[in-house]
Amino acid sequence: MSTHEHDPAHDAELLHVSELKNQEPPMYKVLLLNDDFTPMDFVVELIIKFFQKSMEDSVSIMLNVHHHGSGICGIYPRDIAETKVMQVNRYARDHSHPLCCRMEKS
Repeated sequence: MSTHEHDPAHDAELLHVSELKNQEPPMYKVLLLNDDFTPMDFVVELIIKFFQKSMEDSVSIMLNVHHHGSGICGIYPRDIAETKVMQVNRYARDHSHPLCCRMEKS
């Protein structure tokens, strides 16, 4: 026979830790922001290159950026979203465009 008392609070804590381990990671939207200088064809090319979208989807995202001020290129776990934002911003700067990419929690 055990000399330890059963502690329901300890059981609840273990259950909570177990639930946290099984949760999906938080997801982040990767967005492009509109500007008045970056050519539309460059934005389409960039979406195809970094987000593996079709031409049709890339044009649709670009038009959202153009008409609504921003467009969602994809939703990813944090580390992937951060990498995509960094790659897109660097690519735009390397091509002398002010296009801005950012992420926000989904």
